[in-house]
Amino acid sequence: MMFSKSCEYALKAVIHLCIKAKGESRLNISEISRAIDSPEPFTAKILQTLSRHGIISSIKGPGGGFYIDKKAAPIRVIEIIDLIDGKHAFDRCGLGLKDCNEDRPCPIHKEFKSYSVQLKHLLETKTIQEFAKEISRGNAFLINT
Repeated sequence: MMFSKSCEYALKAVIHLCIKAKGESRLNISEISRAIDSPEPFTAKILQTLSRHGIISSIKGPGGGFYIDKKAAPIRVIEIIDLIDGKHAFDRCGLGLKDCNEDRPCPIHKEFKSYSVQLKHLLETKTIQEFAKEISRGNAFLINT
């Protein structure tokens, strides 16, 4: 897999918030972790990172929780990937080899690099809000049921 578990959970959490936490509605860590099938402590850490970097918003205390500000600009998917997995997430070897590069390629280097470039371009242009709309319309799904 190209993305870490943390990144996968972060993407699912933000999409879920975009769908469920609108306006004054906020979701707590328990609700989010259940919805994305992630352990609560792991979810809490991810949500804190996303909140600290302004991807999502949060309010502490009774009635608090996590949400996406309705005035927020569209969130490009790549922003979350860059934050959680780093700017070089698409430069990794498809087989996980440390020394794979143009001069010393693994067996799938060329094809995987082409795939990575296309995927990165897609995720630079797509927004979380677009993904959430597709899920809300029933054209895609987020959670295995």
